[in-house]
Amino acid sequence: MESKPKFRPDSKLRLMDQVRQVLRYYHYAYRTEQIYCDWILCYVKFHGGKTHPKDMGKKEVEGFLSHLATHGKVSASTQRQALNAIVFLYREVLDLPIEGEIAPIRAKRHPRVPVVMTQGEVQKVLGEMNGTHLLMAKLLYGGGLRLMECVRLRVQDLDFGKSLLYIRAAKGGKGPGHPLSQGDSRRVKTAHRKSQATA
Repeated sequence: MESKPKFRPDSKLRLMDQVRQVLRYYHYAYRTEQIYCDWILCYVKFHGGKTHPKDMGKKEVEGFLSHLATHGKVSASTQRQALNAIVFLYREVLDLPIEGEIAPIRAKRHPRVPVVMTQGEVQKVLGEMNGTHLLMAKLLYGGGLRLMECVRLRVQDLDFGKSLLYIRAAKGGKGPGHPLSQGDSRRVKTAHRKSQATA
């Protein structure tokens, strides 16, 4: 079976525009695009801002990542995110995969106990809210939605007949159907009717 030729960005574009072109070709999430671009810019600026990444390599990558751990005091997951962005730059944009294993000074993992609110505390917070914000908070809390999943909801993502909420391209591969309480279903319908009346 013939393999597809690798996508090549337009070499006439500036580096960051090439990065965005490749990210968009592979349908990366917009938030991922922002984060990868930020890390790539940080990497370039860390090394003076004048040297093109194609003229740098493993040593410079390790130096930047080690600096993040020792001076930036970033978490292990943040350091890994920066590494992923830089590896993407070299492998997918510049087509110059970094040879050998990248071995920077590793950021330390700090055990962190999650802060979980009691049901009483949740009720107090919800009691101080009203309108659209209350509805969004209930969807976040009761439906297990992430903030941006809730913000991006559209009317067509709601099935009032079955009282289900559908999340498109959910992170973590979650199932699309989330149960919606009858009360919340009524509130969403009312909010939708009001928005139609004022449109």
